[in-house]
Amino acid sequence: MLRNDQLDQWDRENFFHPSSHLAQHARGEAPSRIVETGSGVHIEDRDGTRLLDAFAGLYCVNVGYGRQEIAEAIAEQAKKLAYYHAYVGHGTEASITLSRMILDRAPANMSKVYFGLGGSDANETNIKLVWYYNNILGRPEKKKIISRWRGYHGSGLMTGSLTGLELFHKKFDLPFAQVLHTESPYYFRRPDLAMSEADFVAHCAAELEALIEREGADTIAAFIGEPAMGTGGLVPPPAGYWQAIQPILKKHDILLIADEVVTGFGRLGTMFGSDHYDMEADLITIAKGLTSAYAPLSGSIVGKKMWDVLVKGTDENGPIGHGWTYSAHPVGAAAGIANLELVDSLGLVANAGSVGSYMKQALTDALAGHANVGEIRGEGLLMAVEFVEDRETRTFFDPARKVGPAVAAELLKNGVIARAMPQGDIIGFAPPLCLTREEADMIVDAAKKSVLAVL
Repeated sequence: MLRNDQLDQWDRENFFHPSSHLAQHARGEAPSRIVETGSGVHIEDRDGTRLLDAFAGLYCVNVGYGRQEIAEAIAEQAKKLAYYHAYVGHGTEASITLSRMILDRAPANMSKVYFGLGGSDANETNIKLVWYYNNILGRPEKKKIISRWRGYHGSGLMTGSLTGLELFHKKFDLPFAQVLHTESPYYFRRPDLAMSEADFVAHCAAELEALIEREGADTIAAFIGEPAMGTGGLVPPPAGYWQAIQPILKKHDILLIADEVVTGFGRLGTMFGSDHYDMEADLITIAKGLTSAYAPLSGSIVGKKMWDVLVKGTDENGPIGHGWTYSAHPVGAAAGIANLELVDSLGLVANAGSVGSYMKQALTDALAGHANVGEIRGEGLLMAVEFVEDRETRTFFDPARKVGPAVAAELLKNGVIARAMPQGDIIGFAPPLCLTREEADMIVDAAKKSVLAVL
């Protein structure tokens, strides 16, 4: 039974919710949910509604809800030392230990970890470091950043510019002029249906080369990309994509930033997406899976090539002028240590690969024959179902019909949280990495019922 108290009223009167329809929420036209507890892959709201969270919050609660080991690590650190800054050589046992644990798991060419709070500020850090790097090397014109359409890299000014989704640009005066966008590696939405995967990869590479030629390689500093795209549609790259892109970047001396906020620490069935796709990045962005969102923490992992130039820069110019008050916050770092220990002890990286493969096949068996299911795709525990009006001609639904949101709303009625992704009728699944096959079956059963109800 719904509680008749002031909390909902206070919510609408006082709380500015991110990524929300502000007017509808304030007027009480949009649904609101006040979440109270969580355990494993389930959350429960204050009205007693229990839901299987098939999106792990915002693909971040990788170890699942209610892990007392992390809660206790946070409490112990807060009792011992709730905060001290990391400026001018200060550290804590937690921040130093977590740095070592990250580098033990990261690709071999990585050298140091700079800590922030969220993926957006980590990518802001990355861009500042890229610009600093080129200034130290005497290349003041080499500053533009190439991103991809539909990529997601944050909601800040520079990171919102890097994001290639209309919603994050509209009425915000973004993107900035220093940011360029190139073809999204989204094979299902290729410009010509007759293209093979190899043809499409060649097309993406040619588009990148043409952009570099137009702008001038001496003006382009870096290329940023998610190993597998997240918010833009949960899209694994076509076979051979990163093998085609990386030589172009190396030829033109353009740095590679791997945004692993979603893919880092196991989601694809490998510790890092860079491992999964043989990427050799100069910077790696981490956040969500670093603490499973039990505390805010992000990181920029800096490769040795860049680190050596940053060191040279401080010898020439003095201390580097970049820092956040909460960089390497000890409570967040303590959460990160406990979280990564759980990822290892519970075998969650391997579980993401095996249960992810099982769930994708189950989704395929349940839905691939439906006339309005255009594609079922995924890697590890990151997958999506995309809907079309006509599968043969790949005719998309009129966005005004809101087919994706309708399926997500129906899934909620069936006890499962999935996410309607932007710029298309796409339902995304990114459950906690502790998902069992039985829980995967529950998601698939709810998805099948929901699709049949809506379509």
